[in-house]
Amino acid sequence: MMTDYSLIETTPAEPEAGSMIETFRAIGYSLETAIADIIDNSISAGSKNIWIDFEWKGSSSWIAIKDDGTGMNNAELINAMRPGSKNPNEIRSIGDLGRFGLGLKTASFSQCRKLSVISRKNESGAVFWTWDLDFVNQTGKWDLVKYLPDPTFEQQLYDQESGTIVIWNDIDRLVGGLNQNDNSSLNKFLRRMEQVKYHLAMTFHRYIDSNKIKLWFQQRELIAWDPFLINESATQKLPEEPVQGGRVRLRGFVLPHKSKLTEVKFREAEGPNGWNAHQGFYIYRNERLLLAGDWLGMFRKEEHYKLARIRVDLPNNLDEDWQIDIKKSVARPPLILREQLKAYASKVRAQAVDVYRHKGKVLQRKYASHEFRPVWVEKIRQGKRFYAINTDHPLIQHLLSSLETKKTSITKLLSLIEETVPIPLITIKESEHPDLQGQPFEDISSDALISLMKLMYDSFIAQGNTDEFAKTAILNMEPFNLYPQLVDSI
Repeated sequence: MMTDYSLIETTPAEPEAGSMIETFRAIGYSLETAIADIIDNSISAGSKNIWIDFEWKGSSSWIAIKDDGTGMNNAELINAMRPGSKNPNEIRSIGDLGRFGLGLKTASFSQCRKLSVISRKNESGAVFWTWDLDFVNQTGKWDLVKYLPDPTFEQQLYDQESGTIVIWNDIDRLVGGLNQNDNSSLNKFLRRMEQVKYHLAMTFHRYIDSNKIKLWFQQRELIAWDPFLINESATQKLPEEPVQGGRVRLRGFVLPHKSKLTEVKFREAEGPNGWNAHQGFYIYRNERLLLAGDWLGMFRKEEHYKLARIRVDLPNNLDEDWQIDIKKSVARPPLILREQLKAYASKVRAQAVDVYRHKGKVLQRKYASHEFRPVWVEKIRQGKRFYAINTDHPLIQHLLSSLETKKTSITKLLSLIEETVPIPLITIKESEHPDLQGQPFEDISSDALISLMKLMYDSFIAQGNTDEFAKTAILNMEPFNLYPQLVDSI
């Protein structure tokens, strides 16, 4: 029951405008997530086409996002530009991509000091207002100004029945203090905009592929980037699994082995951040990507799981359960679901490993009669068990023969290592925590292992052996036998 404050003294405690605005700027948007947030508003307004344009002018550069949605009249525009224009607890339409009523403002303020919005509804006249953060700081008031930094934008809306243009000027976080004639600054700016393009192609790929919207980047239509390669015949599509009372849907995809893709498709499928970075869960809210390629703290990203990608579909009424943030770039599953997600992911990962290791396993099976060469061997000395380094191991032999002048010193070093293996400590640790045992070269860059493989490969080839023989010998040699998928890299 709420306390009755009618007889108790109260006093206003309104936030200071300048300080609050600067707080909005520090929420943590990247340029990519900020522009994506503006596009969300355009989609919610029923847009079919959205244009992202920009012009390099050094510190005077601008970025604009225009749509052909329903547009707003003057009162609606003022309300849309008011911070916190919607209650996050409101029941929303099923296709609404917003939540807090802050996206337009916080996303824009994070990147620029002048936010102008022009809108036209039902073929009426265009209306516009501007937030100038320097003006807010100067006056200390939450006042919009009836001003456009570039009036030519207004005319663009008269070429369509309705729509809205969001314009960012004084983009201090991106181009503050940069000289228009500095080529290095221009190149840096263009690289960032290229990253934006990749991000949008990924974030809205399902909207683009289903023809719900078209995105135009500098007047060129943006092609969707599908992380699951759904249209590739060799992609394995696992059955969909409903969780959280059927409101959340999981579907795993195992992407094809490199040998099943053209070179162009392979490069395209690795995405903007590379194959390893893109493994994991892809969380969508109303088909809009929130989080891409993340194991949610359940697993580490490892080379041999890079073909595993899992789609998670959420409705927009589970934002609180999944802790969706203002930026719509963070999602955390409820604790009660983590074991279900982990179990499903484990099945997908196991299948992905089989595909990834397939070629190496074929060679291993084909030449299973090759003698296996371990690194360590067991020896009995005076009735007691010891462990010694296998000097018949090709890598050890190669080392000793290539460093003939230091062979005695190396032999002494190997003997020291053999005599000081901490067997009692290993035995205790293994009995206490058997699940914590790692395998050789686990969580270490595969480059180190590949370089050793290549060393052995070159040695075998120099001895007159065939490519297939060399690779097969390597795959029957510890520790390379644990990583048959890397044989293609040599």
